[in-house]
Amino acid sequence: MISLAGRDILHSWGKFVLTGLGLGLLIGVTLTMAGVYRGMVDDAQVLLNNSGADLWVVQKDTQGPYAESSSIRDDVHRGLLGMPGVAQAANVTYLTMQVRKGNTDVRAMVVGFEPGQPGEPSYLVAGRRITRSHYEAVADVNTGFALGDRIRIRRHDYTVVGLTRRMVSSGGDPMVFIPLKDAQEAQFLKDNDAIVNERARTTANPALNRPGVPGLLDAINASQTSNHNVNAVLVRVKAGYAPEAVAQEIRRWKHLQAFTRAQMEEILIAKLIATAAKQIGMFLVILAIVSAAIVAFIIYTMTLGKIREIAVLKLIGTHNRTIAAMILQQALGLGLIGFVVGKIAATIWAPAFPKYVLLLPGDSARGFVIVMLVCVLASTLAIRAALRVDPATAIGG
Repeated sequence: MISLAGRDILHSWGKFVLTGLGLGLLIGVTLTMAGVYRGMVDDAQVLLNNSGADLWVVQKDTQGPYAESSSIRDDVHRGLLGMPGVAQAANVTYLTMQVRKGNTDVRAMVVGFEPGQPGEPSYLVAGRRITRSHYEAVADVNTGFALGDRIRIRRHDYTVVGLTRRMVSSGGDPMVFIPLKDAQEAQFLKDNDAIVNERARTTANPALNRPGVPGLLDAINASQTSNHNVNAVLVRVKAGYAPEAVAQEIRRWKHLQAFTRAQMEEILIAKLIATAAKQIGMFLVILAIVSAAIVAFIIYTMTLGKIREIAVLKLIGTHNRTIAAMILQQALGLGLIGFVVGKIAATIWAPAFPKYVLLLPGDSARGFVIVMLVCVLASTLAIRAALRVDPATAIGG
């Protein structure tokens, strides 16, 4: 069988290869977009895995602590420890903010945790764990921090004593772990000027500063400079207990909201990143349409450039099926070159993205099938044009 794709590679290899490269870069972008979505899902699952929890206990009627704001008292965990099926219960805070190092800011999720409890980073790649109750931090390597760095969170400086990896928020922001008390102060405590202004307002309020009630004003002022709130309590369930059954008891008796791993995953994936997933899906559809249009245009143009050759083939009695197969072969060859280039390009530039890009083999396989189908559909226009060619064109002027 005469190979039109082989003829183009031999006699017009520059145009064919450059066309394949251009199409490949477009396919690479498509694969990368799919990888961005997979990375978002993986970030959400990594966040749940890193917490080490079976249940997330948060403020009632909220979907905290990752999707919504949640605030509960830090003594709640004591009551949870007395409930059947609860093995561990630990307070934790989450605050996404700008962490300053020198003159630069790094967006990170600051996590307040209790050592040896759920919420602590599960492993380190360098350094040591936090051993002091204040002013030490463990940071994800994606923050760019190094051991010994001094970073500033709110009004205090912290020394980075340990580094971890793939500890990220659902949005892909790297985590910085600090002691719980420091995190409570960073998240909930007002700045000094606000505290001074609040004390002045309290002093001027006759209901809070009564002459006949000694100690009332001091107690109120003290409450304004301390905080006993956390965002959530992470619970580990004892062996033999179903997490959902324990969660139901917590909802019933503690008047709090409790989520299992499956429910929290549903919140993060189906709700928190749902809009981003739809947007990525729209981009994938648009890229597929653009790719099909490009392939159709290229194959059609190449076919028109060989009208006389096709007329000769028809004049000597070549079947239409054979001519259609040659054009289809050309389209599939172009698609194969484009897919190989795209896969290589996506693999090379994926690590350079600021967010995690996860390229799954299954997505690549599905992408290859889609590319081949797009090439088959795109070649139909050129095939129709070729089959309409009049054999007399071969002997015409």
